[in-house]
Amino acid sequence: MRNTAIGATAALAVLAGPVTAGPAPAAPAASAAKKPAKTASVHGEARISYVESADDDIRFTVHAEQTPFTRPVLPNAPRGLSTDARGTLKFSHTPRGGATGWAEAQVDCLVTSGRTATLTAIVTKSNVEEAGARLGISVQQGGQGEPDRLGFSWGVVNVDPGNVDEHGVPVRPQAGTCMAPAPFTTVTKGGFRVVHAEITKTPAQPGAAVRRG
Repeated sequence: MRNTAIGATAALAVLAGPVTAGPAPAAPAASAAKKPAKTASVHGEARISYVESADDDIRFTVHAEQTPFTRPVLPNAPRGLSTDARGTLKFSHTPRGGATGWAEAQVDCLVTSGRTATLTAIVTKSNVEEAGARLGISVQQGGQGEPDRLGFSWGVVNVDPGNVDEHGVPVRPQAGTCMAPAPFTTVTKGGFRVVHAEITKTPAQPGAAVRRG
C-alpha cells in the first residue's frame, strides 16, 4: 500500500504539470537617494538693544545662504571659497528725534557653528556707509528661553588705534570675509533662524598657487 500511495502521488504531480514556485522575491529596492547635504543659512529680522544707544531704534534684516565655490576672486582660489555666500543684509538706526541711517548690502561670505552664524556683506546703497564697504555681522539664535543676539563690525569694535585720520580719529578698517565680532547686543523683537552645516573641503583648483611654509 505504501508504494501505491507514493505512485499515486507521483502520478498526480505529472498530471498537474511541473510545480512552479511562488513569485520571486522582489529585488531589493534601490537604495534611497542620499539626502542632499544641509546648506548653512541664517534668516530673520529683529530690533536690538545696543548699550551705546539704548533709546534708539536699531533693526537688522538678514537673509543669507552659503554657496561654496561661486566667487572666484582670489588668485590662489580661482573657483572661490567654501564659505562663499549670497543674500541680503539691511539695517537701520533711528536715534530718538533724529534722522534714520540705513544701508543695504549683498552677502559675500557665511560660516556657521551650532546656533551661531557669522557673515559679511558688501554695501550697495546707504546714507551712512560708503558703497563697496564690507560689513561684518554675527547672529546667535537663542535657546531654552535665552534671547537671540547680534553683533556688528562698527561702533565699539573694529578700531585700529595706529591708523588715524587728519583729525586724529582712529580709522575703522574694512572687515575681511566672514569676519565679525561676537554677538554683543540683545534682540528685543523678532529673531533669527540659523541652520548649521560643516564647510566643504576645498577641491584641487587648477591654477591655484601652492603656499610653501
